[in-house]
Amino acid sequence: MSELKLPYAFARTHGVLIATSDEEHVELVAREDVQPAALAELRRNLGLPLRLTRLPRPAFEARLSEQYGQGDGDAAAVVDDVGADVDLSQLMQEIPVIEDLLEAEDDAPIIRMINALLQQALRERASDIHIEPYERNSVVRFRRDGSLQDVARPHRALHAAIASRIKVMANLDIAEKRLPQDGRIALRLAGRAIDVRVSTVPISHGERIVLRLLDKSAGQIGLDSIGMATDTQAAFRALLAQPHGIVLVTGPTGSGKSTTLYAALREMIGPERNIVTVEDPVEYELPGVGQIQVNPRIELSFARALRAILRQDPDVIMIGEIRDLETAQIAVQASLTGHLVLATLHTNDAASAVTRLIDMGVEPFLLASTLRGAMAQRLVRKLCPQCRSQRVANDADRQALGSDTPAHLWQAVGCPACSRTGYAGRTGIYELLGVDADIAQLIHDNAPEARIRELGRKRGLRLLREDGLRMLADGTTTGEELLRVTRD
Repeated sequence: MSELKLPYAFARTHGVLIATSDEEHVELVAREDVQPAALAELRRNLGLPLRLTRLPRPAFEARLSEQYGQGDGDAAAVVDDVGADVDLSQLMQEIPVIEDLLEAEDDAPIIRMINALLQQALRERASDIHIEPYERNSVVRFRRDGSLQDVARPHRALHAAIASRIKVMANLDIAEKRLPQDGRIALRLAGRAIDVRVSTVPISHGERIVLRLLDKSAGQIGLDSIGMATDTQAAFRALLAQPHGIVLVTGPTGSGKSTTLYAALREMIGPERNIVTVEDPVEYELPGVGQIQVNPRIELSFARALRAILRQDPDVIMIGEIRDLETAQIAVQASLTGHLVLATLHTNDAASAVTRLIDMGVEPFLLASTLRGAMAQRLVRKLCPQCRSQRVANDADRQALGSDTPAHLWQAVGCPACSRTGYAGRTGIYELLGVDADIAQLIHDNAPEARIRELGRKRGLRLLREDGLRMLADGTTTGEELLRVTRD
């Protein structure tokens, strides 16, 4: 009786779920608007007295998601079962997209396989699913905390059906297998909204598929939750309080730049500000912010969208990425005309953002008068708190990490809770360069970035690796991980 559980579809539709049960009664948790008929049906089927606790709708939805979103189904086992049992002649049937993944237990084999992969990826907080065909088999890999890991190996004969089903879900052309295609899928898992970006590319043995998973609830994160040191956070907030100018967030792809900007925008939302963004793609929806999606097919570029935004009386403009001179010039002009511009840029550190914009063609004197600050960042994997272990730092550690290396370091071990990786989740390390009058003068004089960095260090700039040292003593991450993400 302790494992008694209602079907998810019934629990969600009727607003009731089983908390605990024994031989004498069943404890129920119900949504505040639960209907008596649903309770009567449960009492009749269970044959036991019911004890009821009513919850407001938001609390019930959270409880529902917690109970049903933590399933223990192994996607690899489902893939193997489908490969053994499926009739390949029946794979290509089209079945309507389900509303919630947890309602798909009895669907067709390929759909059951794809849903199992999606559920496991979301449960393990994977950011991407790679489905790759090879000569003898296909390989499914998850990107967890920035690293790819094999998850399943479907039968090679299943790959075409998998690709077709994903294309149907993403409204792509299933007959077109010679050209790359992009699409998106809107899913729900236990009531949690998930946006899936789909990319297909033809390779020698079929179509390679990559699914990028965006949990829309992740867009609720704030600056307090992304790993910034207290002084860095205060300095960054001071930049966001500027009435006009450019604030840049830099780093390679996948370093968390967009998350940082979303966290910044969340703190700036208010009735007194008009905030507009131009992004490619719009990753998370921010209520109270006007978000524009770039669309090259209709020639809606960053530059064209920015020109339109300037006629919308904005106070704050967020640019998903400065990719070319035209976008950079409009950003500079917008900041000169009294707007605060937040943008991302692909550079390795904070000081090189200046060089990158000047190399694009931005005049140094304009950049000197508009740039308020540049922040570089990286994501480091966090140690699994259940299995990490401590060790004494040695001479090799101090040589690699510097003289400020803590006396004791932590190391990854691996356990079932972290899928044997030793890590669970990621957090950020940051390098914030504020532009004062002296640094602005160096920018105006087109000084080398080494001089800008040197003066920034005299003003208190911590480089990325130096910022990460604070995470070694408390066991947030390992020295090896810090070296990996900050290696020159």
